[in-house]
Amino acid sequence: MTSLDKPTTEDTTQQDDARAVTEAALFEAFGGVRGMVETVLPGLLFVTIFTINKDLHWSAIAALAVSLLLVVVRLAMRDTVKHAFSGVFGVVFGVVFAMMTGNAKDFYLPGMLYTLGLALTYIVTTLAGVPLIGLMLGPVFKENLSWRTRNPGRKAAYAKASWAWGLILLAKCAILFPLYWWADTTQLGWVLVALKIPPFLLAVWLTWVFLAKAPAPIDVFAEMEAEEKAEQERKAEREAEREGDAGAPERGESAGGRHRRET
Repeated sequence: MTSLDKPTTEDTTQQDDARAVTEAALFEAFGGVRGMVETVLPGLLFVTIFTINKDLHWSAIAALAVSLLLVVVRLAMRDTVKHAFSGVFGVVFGVVFAMMTGNAKDFYLPGMLYTLGLALTYIVTTLAGVPLIGLMLGPVFKENLSWRTRNPGRKAAYAKASWAWGLILLAKCAILFPLYWWADTTQLGWVLVALKIPPFLLAVWLTWVFLAKAPAPIDVFAEMEAEEKAEQERKAEREAEREGDAGAPERGESAGGRHRRET
């Protein structure tokens, strides 16, 4: 390797900064550790109580109560509640399904259908040229949709990440749906709880790998601010020129008046 091929300190620093920004963006987009806890805890509580006493009502009430408590904690801390609210909606739909059918396994059915729908959405949007991961993370990276036409390397990374999410979630569905038909409630519940975090972490890690190697995002907000500043400068220059042109005849008239008085 020649000296020209070796990465410079500046290049290494830029790569480290890009990785740090990617990590922060993924942490924000997917909720971090607290988001994972809020996703797992209601289902874990439901299957634990149902395993002990086989009581659908108490299990459902406990899961719904802890979901609402997580929202209250978020509100009290003045933190974002989108992840907690998504958990509440999932639990509410699960409780409604289970209460309507009287089958405790139906508590998990809305979440399973959502996972299947999300997997198909990742795949379909990628095939359509607008990978879902790019739509989700573009605003976080302040690049919006600039990656679609102006940053092909980044678009390719978003496509790879979306494929990873879609295939991982499809694999998860391939395990859960047969269990929904053949296993009992406690078996399905414990397998579902076990599959909450590992596939998610794998998908997040692959997304980080793809994006860390991708070109840097184009900050369209910074571009807009720079363009707005440049436009203001051009406007100020035009106004200054107009004021200068308007003052030139006045100076000519004043000089002519002095010449007439002298003659």
